[in-house]
Order: sequence, then C-alpha cells, then structure tokens
Amino acid sequence: MFRHQGKARTFIHNLRLAALLSLVAGIVNITGVLALKILTTNVTGHFAFFAEEIMRKDYAIAITFLVFTLCFLFGSFTANTIVEIVLQKRPRLAHVVPIALEIIILTSIALCFQTSSIYNLHGKVEAFLLLFAMGIQNSLVTKVSQSTVRTTHLTGLFTDLGIELSQLFFYKKPEQQTKLKSNIYLRLSIITFFFIGCVIGGFVYSYLQIKTLLIASAVLIIALFYDYLRLKLFAITRKTMEL
Repeated sequence: MFRHQGKARTFIHNLRLAALLSLVAGIVNITGVLALKILTTNVTGHFAFFAEEIMRKDYAIAITFLVFTLCFLFGSFTANTIVEIVLQKRPRLAHVVPIALEIIILTSIALCFQTSSIYNLHGKVEAFLLLFAMGIQNSLVTKVSQSTVRTTHLTGLFTDLGIELSQLFFYKKPEQQTKLKSNIYLRLSIITFFFIGCVIGGFVYSYLQIKTLLIASAVLIIALFYDYLRLKLFAITRKTMEL
C-alpha cells in the first residue's frame, strides 16, 4: 500500500491507500469543525476568510488564517523532505516516519487539548497542528501514488469525477473504458470513505469530544501494521518458493 512505487504499484494498492487515509481525513475534518469551528483538512476557504478579515481590518485574525495555509504547506514540505532523506538510507521506512509523525500529532492533540476556539491561543495551536498533519498526509499520499490519490479534500476529486463520467460517453475503446471505470471507482471510494469518516467522527465526537482524533490515529496505526504484515507475508512466501 505504501511501499510499492512506479510500475510495481497497482490499482489495488491505490484503492487501499485511498480508503484508509480518506477515512482518517474525514474523521479529522469533522473533529476540526466541531471542536474548533474551522476546516483543518484543506486551505481553500482560508484565503476567503483571510481576505474577509483584511476588509474588516481585523489583522490579527487575518494573519491567523494566513498561518493556517502556511502550516498545511509546511506539513507538505516536511513530509516530502523526510521521504527524500530516508529514501537514501532506509527506503523501506520512507513512508513510516511521516505517518508516525502524523500519528504523534493527532494523538497529542487528542490527549493534551480540549474543545476550543481559534480566537484563543489553544485553539490556534490545535488548528495549526491539524493543518500541519493533514499537509503531511496529503503530501505523502500524493507522492506514494504518483498524484493519483489525494485524501484530505474533495474539490479536485469531484472535478476529475465529472470529467471522467463525461468521457465514458466519448471514449469507447475497451482499454479506455477500463481505465476510466477504474479511475471513477477510485474517486468514488475516496469520496465514500471521506464521508464515512465524517459520519463516524461526528457520531463519536458527541461522546469523546477532541479525543475522537484517537480513532484517526488508530486507523493510521492499522494501516502501517497491515503494510508490515503484507511485507512479511510476501517475504515468507518468497523464501518458501525458493526452497
């Protein structure tokens, strides 16, 4: 799911990656909305809020929204930098370090913070960290899947989905239809699991509050553990065949 790169990567690898990590993004998205009243999985709307606060001459809040976008950017930068460095020495761990960092951030927020507001310091720090974590996730997923999968926001997905649904009426060759249907299925899977994550997160939030993020951390841990088990199983199978 994480380890396969280039030609070794298949549709199933991308599907597993998309399902698990879009579920995480959905949980983080609704938790950020309910706990902080702000979106923490993408930055598109923050530019509008930034402009609005500038018009109101509330420069302190305007700067906060600007920092939101920079935190997402820095998360993306950090994830790719880590991957490039680790690839040179321990290629098999290239994806583990960014995911582990995301797990640490989400778990720390869940255990150390409470429901807050972006108008006070604690709320700002929570939002900064969540956007940083989502920047990490989106960057890693994009790099691993070679820009095929993105999991933290849906705008581009709905655009691509609309294009590909239209292309079904025009591209009739079997190989074209197969590729289009695979892409459509992948995008629908991302949208579906993001939605499921939002629903699950919203329901659990009424009981756990900010600790709902622990579920997102658990899903990431399961994803890493699953990838590890698959690698071990492949190694054992290969040795058995050689004997």
